[in-house]
Amino acid sequence: MQFTAKVTDILKQRSACAILAVDNKNRLTESGSALDKANGGLLTKILKRGDLGSAAGSTLMVPTVEGGAERVVLVRTPKTPVSQAEFRKVANSSATAVKSLKDASSYLAEVSVKDADATWQAAQIALAAGLASYKFTRCHSDAKPNPLAKFTVHASDKKQLKAVQKGVELGGGQALGSNVARELGNLPGNICTPSYLVGEAKALAKKHAKLSTTVLDNKKMESLGMGSFMSVAKGSDEPAAMIAMNYKGGKAGQKPIVLVGKGITFDTGGISLKPGAAMDEMKFDMCGAASVFGVMNALVEMNAPVNVVGVVAAAENMPSGRASKPGDIVTSMSGKTIEILNTDAEGRLVLCDALTWAGKFKPSVVIDVATLTGACVIALGHHATGLYANQDKLANDLIAAGETSGDRAWRMPLWDEYQPMLNSNFADMQNIGGREAGSVTAACFLARFAEDYNWAHLDIAGSAWKSGAAKGATGRPVPLLLQYILNKK
Repeated sequence: MQFTAKVTDILKQRSACAILAVDNKNRLTESGSALDKANGGLLTKILKRGDLGSAAGSTLMVPTVEGGAERVVLVRTPKTPVSQAEFRKVANSSATAVKSLKDASSYLAEVSVKDADATWQAAQIALAAGLASYKFTRCHSDAKPNPLAKFTVHASDKKQLKAVQKGVELGGGQALGSNVARELGNLPGNICTPSYLVGEAKALAKKHAKLSTTVLDNKKMESLGMGSFMSVAKGSDEPAAMIAMNYKGGKAGQKPIVLVGKGITFDTGGISLKPGAAMDEMKFDMCGAASVFGVMNALVEMNAPVNVVGVVAAAENMPSGRASKPGDIVTSMSGKTIEILNTDAEGRLVLCDALTWAGKFKPSVVIDVATLTGACVIALGHHATGLYANQDKLANDLIAAGETSGDRAWRMPLWDEYQPMLNSNFADMQNIGGREAGSVTAACFLARFAEDYNWAHLDIAGSAWKSGAAKGATGRPVPLLLQYILNKK
């Protein structure tokens, strides 16, 4: 989608639709009032009829006679100034209302928002529009994508324009990255294999000079001692891959932020086979990797002045005569041994070797992203991502980035008291800690492989995709990660 920030005159700005806010007393903002006056009070008459609902985010599309816009979407706001959460709701509902049009102009930045500036407002408007424009059509024979291709965010004057432009760039990048992640997550496992992800990483490197891609195949990973990763990969006929996308947009010698994504392109559970019901959703088990791809795509498109390495541990978890069995003991790249008690706890087995390998990039910080545990869904539901970190500042920065972007996370405990739950009689550790505190013990397991650097773990099992009628990948936590990375530049 093409995003533009500009100072516009609503009577002259040509578009298929203008988005205007209406408060709880039927008052229009400055641009809305100007358009209403040019149309002989048409909008005021419509509002007096009560056709626009009273609930925040309610929308009504109406034609106009005078002005550059062919039609108008009126969207209800609460009493102003509105809260940030209320503004996001307004931005999202109005974007949904115009997604079937070819272009739109938004005047929502005229709304007063508590504790927010024009940059934040513009970012939320652009993010909402970009997300609304996405539609999965790859595997439909006759589906057409949403036509929304151009979106303009209005600035009130030249002084505000710079702030709005900055927000549009951020929100547009977050939307692009989220939609890349959604597309990869929504692809079925027979298309989106580890080899497919390798191809995507190489294609990205070919398009952008500041990004290079390195791929480790099965043979190379075995030679490096990645026995934990390979214990998962060996059950599949599909070759696994450890992928590194190295983006050098920052200063030479500046330590990179390393993102590590779990890329289990399909998870049957292995020998510890999952129930058949809803197993199709295990194509989403690579959404951590998908979010890393989303972030890397956004960074190169934004030409961001940062150094970031995106690591993806890609494999299938399948049952076969070669697959790992409960009770098997494997040796990780770090040299630590692991007793596998449940082959469906495979994410931590691929991530631990990826975390060890990530150290070779001499990172300033490492953040792994994984659909790791159903226990995190039980703990936090689908609203918040579970956050674990071995450094308070890192945790606080990530939480702040989530609050700013609306892609929220909640910090979970990473206390030493939980570590004995991973004790094994036969190896250095076991890969599960029992029924209780499953998300916590999974993070404690990973923490043992991230002791040499600042590290955070994002458990996105509840936030990465939706089930039911709205089934599909969400693109989270791309907005959070981009906000964090760009805050550090």
